[in-house]
Amino acid sequence: MEKQEGKIGFTKFAESWNGRLAMLGIAIGFATELMTGKGILEQLGLM
Repeated sequence: MEKQEGKIGFTKFAESWNGRLAMLGIAIGFATELMTGKGILEQLGLM
């Protein structure tokens, strides 16, 4: 029987995707801030 690597929890696979998605979210946040002239919190109505 072959050992299968899990894709749930703190695995290298999960952490790689977590980092990639976090970088994408930050880039999108900066881009929308440049386009609208408002910060992220202002866009969400929190300030």
